[in-house]
Amino acid sequence: MNHLQNRVQLIGNLGKDVEFKQLDNGNAIARVTIATKEVYKNAQGEKKVDTEWHYLVGWGKIAEIMHVLFKKGRKVAIEGKLTHRYLDAPNGQVQRFSEVVVNEFMLMNG
Repeated sequence: MNHLQNRVQLIGNLGKDVEFKQLDNGNAIARVTIATKEVYKNAQGEKKVDTEWHYLVGWGKIAEIMHVLFKKGRKVAIEGKLTHRYLDAPNGQVQRFSEVVVNEFMLMNG
């Protein structure tokens, strides 16, 4: 296991249209959320569906392509790496956000 790496793969539906910004340095950034679902039966045999929301971010050329192709509700498969951002909240607390930096993606049917 000497070659473990930070790698995330998700398949889900986009929760909104992409927030796209061209930065002053010329780099592009795109942010969007994706919902993944897990379907299972609980101890009583009832079907349950859990939905998890994930933050995605794309940089550069990936961001530009995401901006054009990613639309709310579209099903996508993404691969990237897990990162964390820290923001100062108005109440003085530090908030931690986990997000997946997209390296590759594929649009899916359905």
